[in-house]
Amino acid sequence: MESIGVADGPAKAVDHRSLAVSVIDISADIRRKSHNDTGVRPLSNGVLEILRVIENHPGITVADVASRLGRQFSNVSVQLRELVAAGLVTRTRDAADKRYVALHPTAESQRIKALLEGAWAEALISASSRLLPEERDQIAASLPALQRLASILAEPE
Repeated sequence: MESIGVADGPAKAVDHRSLAVSVIDISADIRRKSHNDTGVRPLSNGVLEILRVIENHPGITVADVASRLGRQFSNVSVQLRELVAAGLVTRTRDAADKRYVALHPTAESQRIKALLEGAWAEALISASSRLLPEERDQIAASLPALQRLASILAEPE
């Protein structure tokens, strides 16, 4: 555990291992419990990660996707073919330099994203209804910090 001092005094110690395990477990359970009712063909975690990077960075290149995810270019390229075949991503050659391909999410990708994110939210709503009110308040209060943490973790290394 690590305790970080702040201007107001020392912060509470954070058990980063428990936090990481909880985040992974929550993510897996949200996907498992919410996917069946969407009618969307299940996407592997690896493919979904690629799609989310492209959705968050339209126009990104295959090399940049691979770099952001810490994967081999060839592996990303293979999984990208699956996304293109499914009509979820388009590939556009750069007009100035034909060696570069810009990746963009399709309208279908955006529709599926909205469907999945709604289903994920419903899974959380259902589960959090069983929490105590003060526990829901703690989660609500931590959301900005968790969003910032997610943003930091998403930065290329």
